[in-house]
Amino acid sequence: MIRSLKDYLIISLKGVAMGAADAVPGVSGGTIAFISGIYEELISTISNIKPSLFKTLFKDGIKPFWKALNGSFLLALGSGILVSFVSFMKLAKYLLEYHPILIWSFFFGLIIASIYFVAKQISKWSISVVLAFIIGATLAYYITTVPALSSSNSSGFLFIAGAIAICAMILPGISGSFILIILGAYKMLSEAFDSFDIKKILIFASGALVGLLSFSHLLKWLFKNYSNITLALLSGFILGSLNKVWPWKKTELVLNDSNGNIQSFSEISNLGSLSVYQKKIGDFESYKTVLEKSISPNTFANLNSTEHQLLPAIVLILLGFSIILILEKLGSKN
Repeated sequence: MIRSLKDYLIISLKGVAMGAADAVPGVSGGTIAFISGIYEELISTISNIKPSLFKTLFKDGIKPFWKALNGSFLLALGSGILVSFVSFMKLAKYLLEYHPILIWSFFFGLIIASIYFVAKQISKWSISVVLAFIIGATLAYYITTVPALSSSNSSGFLFIAGAIAICAMILPGISGSFILIILGAYKMLSEAFDSFDIKKILIFASGALVGLLSFSHLLKWLFKNYSNITLALLSGFILGSLNKVWPWKKTELVLNDSNGNIQSFSEISNLGSLSVYQKKIGDFESYKTVLEKSISPNTFANLNSTEHQLLPAIVLILLGFSIILILEKLGSKN
């Protein structure tokens, strides 16, 4: 495929969008890739990275190797993802701490639009396709209700976390960052990027590379042999993940960082949500959310004696929806 410099710039921008999405717990970069029209090329390109490819390098030289690798595509996309992921992780941390309702509303809009655009790729609905959709939605919803685990600082744990998270990152609807939260590795990784801890970053990246190369082969096979069922499963994943990004939450269990104990949030504050409590006391490190549930905007406002921010939330939901529409149009043109 012959591409111009403009084409590669657009691919890099799609990478920026993917990296930003993957930095936020609840949103999948795979969804952005799917909607923007590069998902199947990405999976196919990654799955083609195998020992025989490197024989081409030693036998025929760099140029044939780079072409077989689809290197220009990977370089453009990967650079956008890396720059965005590292920089947006810091921005996401600030937004999640000080404006949680607004950022979750924006991503809620992204995901609502994604459900339609992924599901419309299904060419034929059957009983097996419907069952795959239901299974995907149920599984994703269940994952959003699983309490987060306490973290480990071992290198092996970080390697495994990277391998598992990258699989989620390339699946539309499943957030790699959210998987890191469930595993208890999100805080450790965000701190590693913040302090530029090369050792931890490389260990995580190594695990991610192993997971990516392994999982991409399975995805390619599924798309080739069971396209409609796979699309239905992914559409269900996206639908089920909506519970995680619902903007208004009640905190039920938290982790006390000072002693590692998990306790009921009601023992700490008479407010309903940890995010409101943290912003009120100016401390975002002492407690971490372990379990929360979605509630209505009015219930949120009553529990926390604060504004529900419903109007700006609706505006941001519509903005998120519109961005997916634009990305889908770009993907269709390409």
